[in-house]
Amino acid sequence: MTKSALILASQSKSRGDLMRGAGLEFDQVSSLVDEDAIKAAMRADGETTKRQAEALAEMKAIKISMKHPGIVLGADQMLDLEGVQFDKPKTMEEARENLLKMRGKTHTLETALVACENGQPIWRAATRPKLTMRDFSEGFLDQYLQTEGELALTTVGAYRLESHGAQLFSKIEGDYFSVLGLPLIQLLNWLQSRGDLTQ
Repeated sequence: MTKSALILASQSKSRGDLMRGAGLEFDQVSSLVDEDAIKAAMRADGETTKRQAEALAEMKAIKISMKHPGIVLGADQMLDLEGVQFDKPKTMEEARENLLKMRGKTHTLETALVACENGQPIWRAATRPKLTMRDFSEGFLDQYLQTEGELALTTVGAYRLESHGAQLFSKIEGDYFSVLGLPLIQLLNWLQSRGDLTQ
């Protein structure tokens, strides 16, 4: 059980499920940050994918932390394929195109988590899982997208590793929880070090 109030500045189901599964008690509050505008501005300035993810995570946490007491967590994840940034696909056609671009290649998931209190960042974690997609057939891809349906549009890579998306890969390097969008072990260790969780 946590001693400090804990808020996740996101309505993300996968992040919420991870935290609940680990026994954390928290509220979820949408930050309503204009992510597209922020990303467009940062990309125009030539900011790295890693920096974009970190900035978005921080902005989400700060915005909610200025209005709510306790610890506010802001998280973000961006996909980088050979220097090209991918956003969540808006259509099934775009999901298919993106997966074909990633087929047989390795991409990085820049995953950022920032904790704020009283509107100020007090802790952060960043992880960089690397995932290699196998050289799957287009027949498999069409079957995968038919099975996954609209859920393929809910993640930056058009896949959910905890579901059928696992079949897309030949190799994964890095923390499983971070692939799902949250450096959970780092977060738990930090909360334990603060005394918010029993050590």
